[in-house]
Amino acid sequence: MSIATLPDHPQLRERFREIHAPLAPQAAVIEADRCLNCFDAPCTAACPTHIDVPGFIKRIASGNLRGSALRILDANILGASCSRVCPVEVLCEGSCVMHRHNEQPIQIGLLQRHAMDAFYAAGELPPVAKAATQNLRVACIGGGPASLACAAELRRCGAEATVIERRALPGGLNTYGVAEYKLRAIDSLREVQMIERMGVQFRFGQSVDSAAALDTLEQEFDYIFLGVGLGAMQRLGITGEDGEGVMNALELIAAYKTGHLTELHGTVVVVGAGNTAIDAANAARRLGAETVYLLYRRGESEIPAFDFEYEHAKQEGVQFLWRRLPQALRRDEHGRLLLDTVQVRQVDKGLLPLPNSEHTIACDLLVPAIGQSPLTQLVQDLRAIEVREGRIVADPATGRTANPRYFAAGDCVNGGREVVDAVAGGKRAALAILKAAEAAHD
Repeated sequence: MSIATLPDHPQLRERFREIHAPLAPQAAVIEADRCLNCFDAPCTAACPTHIDVPGFIKRIASGNLRGSALRILDANILGASCSRVCPVEVLCEGSCVMHRHNEQPIQIGLLQRHAMDAFYAAGELPPVAKAATQNLRVACIGGGPASLACAAELRRCGAEATVIERRALPGGLNTYGVAEYKLRAIDSLREVQMIERMGVQFRFGQSVDSAAALDTLEQEFDYIFLGVGLGAMQRLGITGEDGEGVMNALELIAAYKTGHLTELHGTVVVVGAGNTAIDAANAARRLGAETVYLLYRRGESEIPAFDFEYEHAKQEGVQFLWRRLPQALRRDEHGRLLLDTVQVRQVDKGLLPLPNSEHTIACDLLVPAIGQSPLTQLVQDLRAIEVREGRIVADPATGRTANPRYFAAGDCVNGGREVVDAVAGGKRAALAILKAAEAAHD
């Protein structure tokens, strides 16, 4: 089944221009020449997929963009998306030795993007084994980064891999949940299309949410990889949040990324202060909302979002309301939303409302963004697989669960980390599956 594409929306494309422009060819070579090619490169160690950073940068400097991209893809099949969405400031670039010399770190993310964009423009493919050394079939449940990385690595080694996705499009959060100014949905799908061309099969609109569905897969496949992500966004737990005018952060981001939401007006209130909350607030501003408040129950120093995300939100014009808690949502006589809030302070047992601190915010849209719930619907049906606090328990080195036919990685295991962590986990699981199959075959 071919990967579907999304219609182009010029208005959205204009509003969601990428934060960082790509490097021009000459600028890329100049930047690559700055790299010291460290022997024990801390940037490589800081990358969860351990991309050979000096190796791919050296190839850019010599004009070998194809070789550079293949070096990246050897470690990270989603190297293009990770070059855009990784928090490089706290990973590879954050570990660059240039910091020790009081110089700007090498722009590793932009150099990685430069090589990968050239690779896609040329229509290239990574090497794939022509035939499997054994008849091995693996189902990868979920179409996000962990499953894509697992399936691609299996396919590169000659195994048959099938990605099973309940939604119409693959890519997981890369397609549906990452802000468009970081990673466009069309770029996420371009990456998946390469994986499809490698020979990975895809099934869309198929939910695996019962023991019966798993029984069917066990009859068809030798191993099953679980890359199912997290569950639904958490609710605020206030009266009135079930009515119109409420859209959680992931719904908002998915709606505009797929072209179903093209503009907003008036006042938007986002509740939460993580990276997803920041993305939703910035999106609301770019979609046309005149005022966007980000309401957080704690103080500025306790914000869970990365510092650079916070600074970006301030540049976008997002206004922050600290130590304020939503209490109820209602409507006035004209139908406009009224969010009742209260000022709070931290005490040993939680948050204590302050007397006479009630404040009502009139708004046109309320966006809860306080995190995703642990996945429970699928994992409750998994037999002989340990689930702890809503997370699948798997060996960090191999992704193997207590059931030897099931492997898992990504958010359903780690509780929600970076895309690159999911890619690393998916690849490790693929290699462990190949090793387990080889042992069983012998």
